[in-house]
Amino acid sequence: MKVLILGSGVIGTTSAHYLAEAGHEVTVIDRQPGPGLETSYANAGELSYGYASPWAGPGIPAKAIKWLLMTDGPLVLRPKLDPRMWIWGLQLLANCTERAYAINKGRMVRLAEYSRDMMVALRAATGLAFDGRQQGTVQLFRAQKQLDHAADDIAVLKQYGVPYEVLDPKGCIAAEPGLATASVPFVGGLRLANDDTGDCKMFTEGLAALAARRGVAFRYGTTIDHIATSGGAVTGVATDKGMLTADAYVVALGSYSPLLLRPLGIGLPVYPIKGYSLTVPITDASVAPVSTVMDETYKVATTRLGDRIRVGGTAEIAGYDTTLHHSRRGPLDRSLRELFPNAGDVSRASFWCGLRPMTPDGTPVLGRSKLSNLYLNTGHGTLGWTMAAGSGRVLADIISARTPDIEVGDLGLGRYS
Repeated sequence: MKVLILGSGVIGTTSAHYLAEAGHEVTVIDRQPGPGLETSYANAGELSYGYASPWAGPGIPAKAIKWLLMTDGPLVLRPKLDPRMWIWGLQLLANCTERAYAINKGRMVRLAEYSRDMMVALRAATGLAFDGRQQGTVQLFRAQKQLDHAADDIAVLKQYGVPYEVLDPKGCIAAEPGLATASVPFVGGLRLANDDTGDCKMFTEGLAALAARRGVAFRYGTTIDHIATSGGAVTGVATDKGMLTADAYVVALGSYSPLLLRPLGIGLPVYPIKGYSLTVPITDASVAPVSTVMDETYKVATTRLGDRIRVGGTAEIAGYDTTLHHSRRGPLDRSLRELFPNAGDVSRASFWCGLRPMTPDGTPVLGRSKLSNLYLNTGHGTLGWTMAAGSGRVLADIISARTPDIEVGDLGLGRYS
């Protein structure tokens, strides 16, 4: 079968790998000059399988108000005259219940844990190097209230058999020795030993090169205009390089997916949430993070990537605005300086932002659309890197008419209807 994939980020590229592995003839198109150059470019670097959680949850509305009032809070709202922004926000609020949180968290952990298994197998089969480490994540709590709230997440981890440890301050330092130099107190942490780290862009580039050697065609510098349809099926994709046709089509365009799908009558509840990151050269490896530390107070992840530290986080609701606001460095700078004050040279940091494709319930949209030969693999939010391998394999199974290894009935667009 000929398959055309729209998007060469980590989601589109892993989809291409698994579809080619299943024997399909695959072409990938992207407007960028290479793979992994938008949201996959400089994300937080964490493969947080056990940490996978929806934004929407009990207490989030009150926290959001508090964060919006903070000068350097983890959340910024830049209101737009865009009804989609407000509709998406209301849908997110509707998911801020204990019942919805448990359902959504369960879906996300199921897919994330499967993705971990696929990544382990993929790493073993390909030998890809991407500054990866397999040394777990520490979710760090500065306040007792944060530690107490972790009980909700622990219940889901138990349900899915995800290994975890609840740590006291000494345990946090044992897992991450650099925290001994922290200038702020913390009460404990939740360690997820099976979580990994790695440079998403390096991985995407490496996998794209392997896929190309397998026969996948990557057509970069190709701008998509629209999807043509007839009789309930896609007949082609119009681009600036002409009309491209295939037997099956995959939309993996992240935040831009709903813009392409809306003219087809497909309402995809994905909205862009801007995230920022710093990439800091390490000056003292002995006090740098070993793996990933998630600072629960600022919602900032600090990750070791080879001889660099990637500090990622904050959320800015501003539509498709990709302006790099230097004022948003504040939470990233502060978290790193407080937790690992002597690890890196912040003055030499590179600063970046990208758009995360968020669904209101946190779970990506994965599966067939209402058009018979159009498939979706998008809406992964902050967890595209984490869920990429699992999502790519599931999609390849669905297109190949194979039964996926995990339950996927509640991952499709139909759950919103």
